[in-house]
Amino acid sequence: MKFLEYTSLDRINDFLSHLNLGERTMKGCLEAYSCKHTGTDKRLSVSLENELLDCLGRSSDPDSPALAEHLCSRSSRKTLIYLILTLYQMYPDYDFSAVNAHQFFISETRDSFEQIFDSYMSEASKLWVESYGGSSLLEDLYKALDEVVKLSECEIYSYNPDCDADPFLQRGAIWSFNFFFYNRKLKRVVSLCFSCISNLAVDEYLADELGFEEDGEIFDNMDI
Repeated sequence: MKFLEYTSLDRINDFLSHLNLGERTMKGCLEAYSCKHTGTDKRLSVSLENELLDCLGRSSDPDSPALAEHLCSRSSRKTLIYLILTLYQMYPDYDFSAVNAHQFFISETRDSFEQIFDSYMSEASKLWVESYGGSSLLEDLYKALDEVVKLSECEIYSYNPDCDADPFLQRGAIWSFNFFFYNRKLKRVVSLCFSCISNLAVDEYLADELGFEEDGEIFDNMDI
């Protein structure tokens, strides 16, 4: 996987890097990648393929026929591998070996994505119009995505990580969403993550940490 630079994505990333709304801070990030494998990707891809096949062989859950059918398709397994490799690129220090296929919701529609975006990013959208005028944040986001991955040809996936193993979940997080726009023809994927952090929770944590450090300094100066 190779990171791709686009000015249109940088503009939105700069805006979403730190939106302080008083008690809350909203953050967002867009990253584009080519799905062409590097040497490391090839080894990891083979490992993931074997794991998925093992999972398929062990799958006997009658309540999950869609998942089993999805894993039976080599094309679907390949897509899932690309998405996991993208996660590794985004968070190189994090281990995604435990990620399961059911954590990716396949074939998200643009309507469902827009509903989530409009509901949770409405304040950010207002600030975008105030800052840049003209088109809405969603419209400019779509223009940027269309430039990189041809939005009309994309499959949209959402990723729902386990709470105990969520690299997106920061201290004080109120909510977070993770989407992937994948173009099979171009072999290119764009990740979109946006979240909301409680400034109050972060401030309390920093205050606790400062208090702990000060207590430590006091005890350091005491004779035992």
